Amino acid sequence: MTNVPDRLKNAIGDTRRRLASVWRIARWETSRSVGTIDRRTAVLGAIIIVLTGAVVGSVAVAGSAGLAIDRDIYRVGVDTENPYYPVVAESSQLAAAEPSQDALAAGELDILVDQPGEDAITWYVAESEKGAAAHSTLLSAIDRYTEHRMAAEPNESAAYPVRVDLQYVSRSTDATTPGGSDDGTQSDRPAGNGDEDTTGGADTSGSSGDETASDASGGESSTEGTTGGPLPSIGTQAFGGSQSGSPAAIQPPFPFSSLLLAFLFLVPMNFVSQAYGGTMLNERINRRGELLLVAPLARTTIIAGKTLPYLLAAIAVTAIIATIVGGGLLSVFAVVPIALGFLSATFVAAMIARSFKELTFVTVTIAVLVTTYAFVPAIFTNVTPIALISPLSIVVMDLQGEAVSIGEYLFSTGPFYAGSAVLFVLGSGIYREEDMFTQKPIPAKVIDALNAQLSGYASVGLWTALYVPFVFTAELLAIAILYVAPIELSIPVLLVTIALIEELAKSVHVYAGYARSRFERRLPVAVGLGIASGVGFFFAEKFTAIAQVVGLPELAIGQAAFAPTGLTPTLAAGLLAAPLVLHTVTATITAVGARDGRLVYASALVIATIVHAAYNYGVVMLYA
Repeated sequence: MTNVPDRLKNAIGDTRRRLASVWRIARWETSRSVGTIDRRTAVLGAIIIVLTGAVVGSVAVAGSAGLAIDRDIYRVGVDTENPYYPVVAESSQLAAAEPSQDALAAGELDILVDQPGEDAITWYVAESEKGAAAHSTLLSAIDRYTEHRMAAEPNESAAYPVRVDLQYVSRSTDATTPGGSDDGTQSDRPAGNGDEDTTGGADTSGSSGDETASDASGGESSTEGTTGGPLPSIGTQAFGGSQSGSPAAIQPPFPFSSLLLAFLFLVPMNFVSQAYGGTMLNERINRRGELLLVAPLARTTIIAGKTLPYLLAAIAVTAIIATIVGGGLLSVFAVVPIALGFLSATFVAAMIARSFKELTFVTVTIAVLVTTYAFVPAIFTNVTPIALISPLSIVVMDLQGEAVSIGEYLFSTGPFYAGSAVLFVLGSGIYREEDMFTQKPIPAKVIDALNAQLSGYASVGLWTALYVPFVFTAELLAIAILYVAPIELSIPVLLVTIALIEELAKSVHVYAGYARSRFERRLPVAVGLGIASGVGFFFAEKFTAIAQVVGLPELAIGQAAFAPTGLTPTLAAGLLAAPLVLHTVTATITAVGARDGRLVYASALVIATIVHAAYNYGVVMLYA
């Protein structure tokens, strides 16, 4: 009998031989792929990449300085001697023009600012929606102009009599403003020497602070014709706020530049995945992959060898971009799972597509979905923990110099790693001659891929558990999409969406097994498959407790999806067992329906979703 050291030595030897085979196939794939690209195509691709990087980089720079896509959209008639002329001249949205009543009447001006006397300003607003918008824009421009003037004021204490130190804390933190009410309303103002005008950034006028002015000279502004109200003062003695400390100027943080730079990491993934999918499909169409199928190599070895060059290319490009934009290894490690997601999904697409036209359609769909999942949640990086469902949030945090814990990294990238592994395994199920070189429709290929992994009850439960990363990803994306909606709407929609996603994940492979006659159509068999699927999903679902790492349950919508709170121990134990019953019952409903064809399965899926959604609603109402 072979002893343990001998078996370990044999295992190490087998691993080395397999890795050598993977490397050999990778080198062959690289030489073959590079050889099919002529110089003109290579130069064109390099130009496209450079131009894309230049465009994104310029947009990022422009975003940091302020975008002006609506430049000179409103025309303001104002004389160069008018004190409001610098306001109009410095605003990108306003264009200065010769003041004329006739031009205003003819619609050539949106606003006319006149100075009939030294102590009065008169302005006229066109009677139109554009005129009203121009008036609002002019008021905002006046506030910004005042703030900029105050930023240049040498006497800082006079320019900023009130400063605010802002610190962002968790939503769950209860804080009572000193001197204010507990509900966040403003307390009564303390008595002072004068009034403070808090409209438009706390603009005041007069060195002693005892008078509020609303025109350039300190007098009251007069209005004639169609007026929009008094203009705030822009005099040299008007004290305004600034981004550095004025309460009126405080804005929610938005990582615009970092987010655009993070998006730059996604651009090369499309090129790499398109090349990868093209070479995989080319082997199917030209039957060149048949040589590898007859070689004494495992399918996993072949797939790993053919994927490795493209993964290394994606990592290399990511490292170069990270070096250019100032990111570190953390940015690279955050983008690697996204690259694996692109490649694994493209591999499955190349295995089910019948032509390059179908492949293009599927890969574009994949690119849109993956990019949406990775990019949209990252918008909320500085606002809410929901952003951490995207690995790009890790990139943004790295570019901003923020620390990232291991738990946060695993939470963001775990679904991508697990989902990519499952997709590669599913694709390998149809990496065989009877599927690769046939012209089956895409749905039929998908059913083949799902069916290829099934063998009995245990396999059904196992693959239901393996689909949980996709369920988790889809549910997190649903939370991100519904996050901005009112709670009254988002919670019910989320409950139904979660129910549909989970029931589909528990039953689609069971339907595939019945469609390919993998299982007997007897009722006891269907019930057994449903129980196996429900149990597998129940145990895998418990891993969603990782959401606790980043505090998703602190959000109301996160609590509805993952973490009921405020329960007694007895009730908590009951709710722990209740999901097991729920999942087995609903999975049995869909399994029984899957026996009798597509329409009956769809009907059973609807019934199971309704039952599941009703259960979710009951649980939410129980601890609401």
